Order: sequence, then structure tokens, then C-alpha cells
Amino acid sequence: MIGILGGMGTQAGLDFSAKLAKLYRGKLDQKYPLFVLYNKSNVPKRLSNKKVYKKVYKSLLDGCIFLQKNNCKFITIPCNTAHHWYDDLSKKVKVPILSMPKEVFNFAKKNCSSGSKIGILATESTLSTRVYHKFFDKKYKLIEPSLKLQKRYVNKSINLVKKGKVKEAEKIIKPVIRHLLKMKCKKIVLACTELPVAIFAFKSFKKVKSSKTFFDPNLILAKAAMKKYSLKRVKQSRK
Repeated sequence: MIGILGGMGTQAGLDFSAKLAKLYRGKLDQKYPLFVLYNKSNVPKRLSNKKVYKKVYKSLLDGCIFLQKNNCKFITIPCNTAHHWYDDLSKKVKVPILSMPKEVFNFAKKNCSSGSKIGILATESTLSTRVYHKFFDKKYKLIEPSLKLQKRYVNKSINLVKKGKVKEAEKIIKPVIRHLLKMKCKKIVLACTELPVAIFAFKSFKKVKSSKTFFDPNLILAKAAMKKYSLKRVKQSRK
């Protein structure tokens, strides 16, 4: 069983769950993957300062333990910023937690040559905690939008998705995407799980999977989760 620690935000957790189901469409209900989505929307705001760190950590840990107790064999967290707490959570939880930034980096290695410029769109907390940089800086040059563009477009688009105003969010984010492409970025990592919702909400799943511009961490994590899930099912069937 796949554990999903969602609620950060709710739209992102639902998007991840939908992608899990679409990647493994079953002809019967019984053929779909087993997963538990814990929509833990009461996790405190994910800020990087030390005062908040312990409160967020405790809330995330409670969520992971809940999934562990409910027979989940591994855990996914469809929230990029929450991976600032990944190392500490992994030390306390007995089942594996898949790392979203690491999975995206592994995917990038198969699709981008070393030294390429890769754009990144994320919350200010994700950027300041460098959860992606610690992987990507080894091989790529991550390009962030200016602080002005971040506040004017990226933050606003993310907040609009959280409010359910997806069409507005899609429109707001476009100038930043054009800016990163002008900067010669080969790909753009949508390193906030609200952003794939904004960009792909009105497109077919086929187009989402075949995008030549974006890395969708929710989709990449869903693929990694399904690979791990399928391997576990094969092992269980051989017992």
C-alpha cells in the first residue's frame, strides 16, 4: 500500500493521487493501486525559520506515523517544501519515504545533458532551503526568477491554485515561463505542487506526460511510487 501525506496543499495531494490512478489504469476497480491519502491540511505553514521547524516537523512526523500504522509500505509527500524536513523524518519513520527532489534529479539526468540550464519555479521557502539545489548543483545550473518576478507572478499563481482559481493561476504564471525560456533553460522544474495544477489542469494527461518544457515533480514522484509498488506486488506474488 502506498502512503500519501497530502494536504500541503489539498489540490496538490489530489493531483498526485489522480496521477497515480491514471498511470496504472485498471480494467477493474480491483486492479488499481492501493493507497491511503492522508489530507493533513493542518500542517503549519512551511517556513524555513527555526521557530517553526519543530512544529512543522512534529506535524509531518505524526502524519508519517499514521500512514505507517495503517500498513503503508512506503510514503510519498507531494509537497516540495516539506522535503526540507525529509532527513529528520527518514530517521524516525520505519518505512521508506521517497524523496521528490531526488526523483526529479534522477529523471533530469536521463533527459538533460550535464551543464544545462534548468529553470525552477517554487515557493520562496523551497528556494531558500535549497532542497533542489543540493541535488541539481552537482550537474546543472538552476535558474531562479528574480525576486520581483517571484512575488508578482509565482507566489500569486500558487495562492490562486490554493483558492481553487486555477484558470487565473494559469494566466498569471505565463510571463515567468517565457522569461525562463528566454534565459535558454532546457527544462523548467515546477517545484511547487500547485504549479502543475495551474499549467496542466485544462490539458489531457497525454500532454502532461509528453511535455517537452516542464518537469512535473508530482508526475515523476507518482511514476517512482508506481515502480516501487509494482516491485513489491511482484515479490509478494512469489511468496
